[in-house]
Amino acid sequence: MGTSDSPTERCIESLLAVFQRYAGREGSACTLSKREFRAFMDTELAAFTKNQKDPGVVDRMMKKLDLNSDGQLDFQEFLNLIGGIAAACHDSLVLKSPQP
Repeated sequence: MGTSDSPTERCIESLLAVFQRYAGREGSACTLSKREFRAFMDTELAAFTKNQKDPGVVDRMMKKLDLNSDGQLDFQEFLNLIGGIAAACHDSLVLKSPQP
C-alpha cells in the first residue's frame, strides 16, 4: 500500500502488523499458537483479560475461534475475533446513540 493510503487501507495494514507481531514467535509465522494468542490477548486486549473472573475464558475463546481444530489461529480465524469485537463495539455505539 502506498503513501496515499485511505483510512481503511491503514486499518488493514495495522491488523496485518499486529497479527505478524505475535504470529511466528514459536512455530509458523502464519498462525498464532495458544501461547501467542494469550500474549496477544494480554497485551492488545488487556482490559478484557484483566477484567475476567474466569481464568479459562481465553482458552475457550481460542477453541471457539479455531474453526479447523488444529490448535492454531490462522489470519482468517484471527479476523473472526476482530470482526466480532468490532461488531460488538458498533452495536454498543448504536444503542447509545439518540434514536430519531
